[in-house]
Amino acid sequence: MENPYSASEVELEAHARAIRKRICVMNAGAKSGHTGGDMSEVDILVALYFRVMRYRAEPLAWFDQFVLSKGHGVGGLYCCFAELGWLPEDELSTYLRDNSRLPGHPVRQKLPGYVTVNTGALGHGLPIATGLALAKRRHAGSGDMGRVFVLTGDGELEEGSNWEAAMAASHFELGNLVVIVDRNHLQLADATKNIMNPEPLPEKFAAFGMEVFETNGNDPAGLSRLMEEMDFRNGKPKAVVAETIKGRGVSFMENVAAWHHKFPNEEELALALKELDHA
Repeated sequence: MENPYSASEVELEAHARAIRKRICVMNAGAKSGHTGGDMSEVDILVALYFRVMRYRAEPLAWFDQFVLSKGHGVGGLYCCFAELGWLPEDELSTYLRDNSRLPGHPVRQKLPGYVTVNTGALGHGLPIATGLALAKRRHAGSGDMGRVFVLTGDGELEEGSNWEAAMAASHFELGNLVVIVDRNHLQLADATKNIMNPEPLPEKFAAFGMEVFETNGNDPAGLSRLMEEMDFRNGKPKAVVAETIKGRGVSFMENVAAWHHKFPNEEELALALKELDHA
C-alpha cells in the first residue's frame, strides 16, 4: 500500500497554505481554538497525509497510523481532513459547537476511521503509539509491519509518561515508531525554556536509545524526504525534532505566546488571509 497522493513539493506547499487559511477562518468563527499550535503543525500534517503515510483513501483503510498526542492542535487536523476531502467544508463552521463532530480534542467516536485514538490529556499519545507499534510488529511477523507516527508538542514533553514510553520503545526495538516533536519553543504561558527547559532535547531522546533527526518542521518536502529515507527495520525508534514557528504563515502570530489560545478577530482575519494569499 502506498500514499494515495504522493504530492509534489509545489502541491505540498499549496495544501499547507490552504489549510492555514481554513484554520484562521474556522477559529475566528468559533471564537476559540489553539491557533498558534494549529499553524505550526500544518507542514508536518501535510507531509504525513499527502506523501508519507501509506493508506487507501476510498474506502479508507490504514496501513500506517497517526496519533495526535498534542490533542489541542486538533483544529489543524480537522482543516487537513477538509483539504483531503474527508470533511465537508461547511462542517468546519461547527467547530466547538454543541453536538458537533468537531470538539476541541480528537475523539474517535465522533470521526470513526479518521481519528485513531482520543487524545488531549497530554503525555498519553506516545505511550499509546508505542503500544500500537508493538502490536503491528508482533502481528506482521517477518513482513512489512506498518508504521506509527505520533505528533507531540515540546511543552507536552514535560509529562514523564513520554519518557517511560521512549524507554519502552527502545527496549522493544520498535523501529516502526516515529515521534515528531512540534518544536515551536512556546507553550501556553511562555517560552518552554522559561517554564521547563527541555534542552538538550536531541541528546535526551538519544539517551533513551532512539535514532534522532533534527530538521525544519515547516518544510513539508524536506520532512517527507527525511521520513522516506528512514530505516524502519533497524530496531531503533525514531525521534524527529522538527523546528517550527508558532503561528507560522501570519506575521503578527509568529512566535507570540498569546496565540497559543487566541483566535483572530475580524480585522486580524482579513490581514491573515491577505498574507496567506500572497505567501
